[in-house]
Amino acid sequence: MKAVWNGCTIAESDETIVVESNHYFPIESVNKDYLTSSETTSYCPWKGTAQYFTLQVSDETNKDAAWYYAAPKDKAKHIAGMVAFWKGVEVIDR
Repeated sequence: MKAVWNGCTIAESDETIVVESNHYFPIESVNKDYLTSSETTSYCPWKGTAQYFTLQVSDETNKDAAWYYAAPKDKAKHIAGMVAFWKGVEVIDR
């Protein structure tokens, strides 16, 4: 799978995990040059607290377009260290 935004490949991996229709990419498959930490968090009752990244590609910014669970709850341990995308980031089969 490949995550693409603004013409750039943000992440690429054969080992994504699908949870609630979202592909979670291993953090090592994400190009960190495009990520900036965000102060935004959200809470899911079964996954825990999500933290966000903002994407920066060329002169374009996509605020909070990626998220991850740094310390997921037990039922979501399998997505620890993985990043998912939304807000116009296209996740496509390579």
